[in-house]
Amino acid sequence: MNLNLNTSLRAVADLAFPRCCVACGRDLLLHEKLLCTPCAADLPLTWYWQQRDNPMALRFNERIRDDAPSAFPFGHAAALLFYGAASPYRNIPQALKYRRNLRAGRFFAAMLGRLLAASPLFSDVDLVLPVPLHWSRRWWRGYNQAGVIARGVAKALPAARLDTRILRRRRRTGTQTRLQGAARAENVSGAFRLRRPGRLGDCRHILIVDDVFTTGATLAACHRALRVACGPGVRISVATLACVR
Repeated sequence: MNLNLNTSLRAVADLAFPRCCVACGRDLLLHEKLLCTPCAADLPLTWYWQQRDNPMALRFNERIRDDAPSAFPFGHAAALLFYGAASPYRNIPQALKYRRNLRAGRFFAAMLGRLLAASPLFSDVDLVLPVPLHWSRRWWRGYNQAGVIARGVAKALPAARLDTRILRRRRRTGTQTRLQGAARAENVSGAFRLRRPGRLGDCRHILIVDDVFTTGATLAACHRALRVACGPGVRISVATLACVR
């Protein structure tokens, strides 16, 4: 009876406030959540959480090579799905970042977290750090999209704690969207610093979380700030909702 009542109420709500697929925009059926059945079936998962030397990890480690000599452990890297300009799935991270769709952000962050928790590459992560926003941008937006993702990921990882106060963005940088290559790295160079190094504790595997991995410049800049306080026994890995092929 309760199930039938809930279904009826949901149907009425859908008539008044239609729910749309976060990827393609079509109206959702009663049993569908956030994604329509065709989009859910074709979700372009990267499977990078199962591959140590995946393209994203190699790009990230190439970025940090000058900061992390061979004495430092390899940084693992994974994204939930591929991101392309012509792909409707680009709407998933954009819905969180630009359209305040926190429900979608939490849903896909939890999905990413479960996959990372099942991977031997990430299951031992004990500290999760979101890429910070400058205070002025966070005030204007009302939230940090990387923080939303990091919270969902940390909740799924068995040994991890979330800390949003260790990394600080010391200056407001321009958007990375229209920049390429070296310009991206220059834009975020020196943009991050450690605010409370003592909060690192005795962690051994740090995971930095952001929304999209393009060139890895922002994540590498965060890595650079962390390496000031982290010795060679600490692994620093990264995870994002999406990754540009």
